Amino acid sequence: MTTFVDRVELHVAAGNGGHGVASVMREKFKPLGGPDGGNGGRGGDVTLVVDQDVTTLLEYHHHPHRKATNGQPGAGDNRSGKNGEDLVLPVPDGTVVLDRAGNVLADLVGQGTTFIAGQGGRGGLGNAALASARRKAPGFALLGEPGESRDIVLELKTVADVALVGYPSAGKSSLISVLSAAKPKIADYPFTTLVPNLGVVTAGSTVYTIADVPGLIPGASQGKGLGLEFLRHVERCEVLVHVLDTATLEADRDPVSDLDIIEEELKQYGGLENRPRMVVLNKIDVPDGKDLADIIRPDLEERGYLVFEVSAVAHMGLKELSFALADVVSKARAAKPVQEATRIVIRPKPVDDAGFTITEEGENFFRVRGEKPERWVRQTDFSNDEAVGYLADRLNRLGVEDALRKAGAHAGDGIAIGPEDNAVVFDWEPMMAAGAEMLGRRGEDHRLEAPRPAAQRRRDRDEARDEADQEYDGFRPF
Repeated sequence: MTTFVDRVELHVAAGNGGHGVASVMREKFKPLGGPDGGNGGRGGDVTLVVDQDVTTLLEYHHHPHRKATNGQPGAGDNRSGKNGEDLVLPVPDGTVVLDRAGNVLADLVGQGTTFIAGQGGRGGLGNAALASARRKAPGFALLGEPGESRDIVLELKTVADVALVGYPSAGKSSLISVLSAAKPKIADYPFTTLVPNLGVVTAGSTVYTIADVPGLIPGASQGKGLGLEFLRHVERCEVLVHVLDTATLEADRDPVSDLDIIEEELKQYGGLENRPRMVVLNKIDVPDGKDLADIIRPDLEERGYLVFEVSAVAHMGLKELSFALADVVSKARAAKPVQEATRIVIRPKPVDDAGFTITEEGENFFRVRGEKPERWVRQTDFSNDEAVGYLADRLNRLGVEDALRKAGAHAGDGIAIGPEDNAVVFDWEPMMAAGAEMLGRRGEDHRLEAPRPAAQRRRDRDEARDEADQEYDGFRPF
C-alpha cells in the first residue's frame, strides 16, 4: 500500500458568497419602516499551510477534491449571513504549487507559510445597504459571488542539506542509517528504497539533514527507473554526495563509470551544476573493495572531488565524513544572503486607469473586461428589473457608456461583459436614461423595454383595480 506520495493533482473550490436579501420592515405601529434586508456572508477560502508534522501528500492522493463552506444568505431585520469557514490544508515543508500548465504559483518553505489556493466569494449586499436618498426602498439585493475553483498540482521537494545519490544498492540507505537515527528499509536487491528518507545528523555544533534518494540508473532524467520521479528531491540540497559501490558484483560496472553516468543524468535534469560534490567510496570492509578504492581515489581527487572511504557496515570512516559534511553545509549556509523581512509594497492605482478595457471583436460586437464590471454582473439578479437597472446605473457611472461611444459602438450593437466562456451579452441602448427617479414599484424599472411577464401581470392588476375604484367612486345610491 502506498504510504508516500510526492505529487498530486488537487481540485479546490472556495465557498460561494451568500446572497443579500430584499426585505422591508413591517411591524405594528411602525409605518414606513424602510428596507431591512441583511448582507450575505463571505464564502470560505481554501488555504495551504506548511506543517512540519506532515511529510507526505498521501491524504490528498486519496481525497483530491476539497471545498470550503458557503456563506449564509442574509435575512430581514438587518441580519447578516454567517461567513463560510475557511478550509486549511496542511502540506509538507518544501511543497511547490503549480497550475495545470506547469507555472509555479507558490513555493511553500518554512513552518506556517501560507498560500490561498481558492478565494472565497463576496457576500451580496442586502437592500438596506443599497438604500440611498434617491432609492429609498430598493426592491432587490445583490447576489453572492461564486467562490474560486481551480485545479492545482502539488509537488513535494525535500528540504535537506545533503543528498545521497548513486546506483541502486550502492549503500545509501545503510549510510544514512548509521549517520542518523533514520531507519530505512535495507536489503540486498536493487530499488529497495522506493521513497526518499530523511535523517538528522549532529556533528559538533552543526546539525544538518541528509536525504537518501532512490537509486539512479542510466536514463533516469528521461523517466527510466525511479529517477525522474525523485530527482526533484535533490533540488533544494546544498551538497550532493556520490555514494559509489567499490564491491559491486556486476562485471560491466566500476565506480568511476557509475560516477560519470550519474553526473550525466544530473546534468540532463538541469539546475544542479553549481552544487558542491563529494564522493564516498563505500564497502571498503570488503578486501576487493578496499583495493579498488585505493586505485581510483587518486583519479577522483584529480577531478577535484573530496573523497572519503567508508564502510557503513563496519562503521569505518563515518566520523570524518560526518564532520566534513558539516563543514561544507556550514559554509553553504554562511554564503546564503540574509533573509530580509518582507516589505509591504503599495501600488496605487494609476490616474488614467479606468478599471476596465473595451475591445472590438468582429463587426458590431464589443467586449468589456474588468474586475468591477465582471463582479457587478455576477452579483446581478437578472430576473429582477430593478436590479438590472441598478447595474446599468453603475456601469454608466464607471464610464462604460462613454468608453463604448469612443470605441465606435452604436445603438443595437452587441456588448459582452466577461470572458468568452462566461459572459453576459446584450444589445446596447446608449440613450437609456439613468437615475433612481425613473423607477416605479419595487423590483421594476420602467427603463427596460421588455419587462418581465410577472411585472406586466402586476401592472394589469393595478390598472384593473384602478378602473374598479373609479366605477365605485362614480356610483351614488339614491
